[in-house]
Amino acid sequence: MSSMSMDETPPPSTGRRKRSDVRRNEQMLLDAAAAVFVRAGVDAPVREIAAEAGLGMGTIYRHFPTRADLVVAVFRHQLGALAAAADTPPAADTPYEALRLWVHQFADFLVTKHGLAEAMRSDQAGFESLHAEFVERLLPVLEQLLTASAAAGHTRADVRAYDLMLAIGNLCIGVGTFPDYQARHMIDLLLAGLARR
Repeated sequence: MSSMSMDETPPPSTGRRKRSDVRRNEQMLLDAAAAVFVRAGVDAPVREIAAEAGLGMGTIYRHFPTRADLVVAVFRHQLGALAAAADTPPAADTPYEALRLWVHQFADFLVTKHGLAEAMRSDQAGFESLHAEFVERLLPVLEQLLTASAAAGHTRADVRAYDLMLAIGNLCIGVGTFPDYQARHMIDLLLAGLARR
């Protein structure tokens, strides 16, 4: 009788382990897709993303049936990582270096955002909503980083976060158009221009 009840009762951790495996696979997939998007654009082949993640293509399609689903998920994944910078101490030696690291991560995110409009061409309202969400969540983080860098005497105090965000966005537009365009180099030149003399 006791063996029968044991056969009928699943181990308590099985469901939890499966959910954590699914979450871990999804995080690996999103990290891999983000890296591939930065390197090759949002139209990169799914097999390249699968190879980067070490997962099968079927796993990708199970999680994200369409490319638009995948691009939106990567966008939200990157957005969450950028927004989390407000709550986690940066792995940088100075506030200026923390600002620089975040800005480079933001530039990588913009590659996905630029591809998002194309991927969501049939959902303009959805795209505009995601754009508004990204500005609302990331502007305070950039403001915090700029303020810390200025307070430490590294950068000028008269730079508005919104202006810097727009400038970075404009510097990233040429990435898909010009093969030898080096957005990170241009961004570093911009940041050097903010340095306090």
